[in-house]
Amino acid sequence: MSCDACQTIPPLVPHGYSPKGSYETIAGLKTYVTGPKDASAGVVDIYDIFGMAIQTIQGADILATRLNALVLVPDFFHEAAAKPEWLPVNTDEKKRLLTELMENQASIPKNVEVLREAVNVYRSVFPSVEKWAALGLCWGGKVAVLASGPGAPFIASAQVHPGRMDKADAEKLTTPHMVLASKDEPGDVVQDYKNIIDANGIGGHVETYSTMWHGWMGARADLDAKEASSEYLRGYTQVADFFEKYLL
Repeated sequence: MSCDACQTIPPLVPHGYSPKGSYETIAGLKTYVTGPKDASAGVVDIYDIFGMAIQTIQGADILATRLNALVLVPDFFHEAAAKPEWLPVNTDEKKRLLTELMENQASIPKNVEVLREAVNVYRSVFPSVEKWAALGLCWGGKVAVLASGPGAPFIASAQVHPGRMDKADAEKLTTPHMVLASKDEPGDVVQDYKNIIDANGIGGHVETYSTMWHGWMGARADLDAKEASSEYLRGYTQVADFFEKYLL
């Protein structure tokens, strides 16, 4: 996993939010669909290992509203996401369950290809969408950045509280790319991303939310806490502002 938080801090389950979109099967994946289907801009929102968490769904709704864009959240894990009770990973059984998930449903190389194939289907299903962007949370961030190299199907991409950050991934970027890191990501690799993005001239932004933890925009978002809720909203607004420059 990407950091200690991934193996120690379970997700939060807030109540009271009513999603604005609906679920459909697209490209063989159950998919949360929000925003206008006749939009000219689209975003693929790639969740963290906890799957269709309500905080991730709410974030997708924010992006759709802010950008007036179609936002899709595909279920790459086919409803087999990590369970809150698996954390902390303090038994052999929990370790086995998490390892099996990461090697099978959550295999990153496999899902990079699934994502690329899905975008081809999206172009057919939603022909009005002229440009696509990708946002990845934690695990999804690794998928998003690996799909943003040569032959990328996206006009821009972003990752927040990224998982398994690697300088080599940044070196392969061919599209504008944003990183919003938490205090838990490795600072040296975050700096590597910034240096590479600043130097390669393709556009991008790297920033660390110094008071936020790994997962603050995904399944670990604490939307009942004032600062965390504010920073959650600021993060999604910042992603929307970044995408707006390239999508609209």
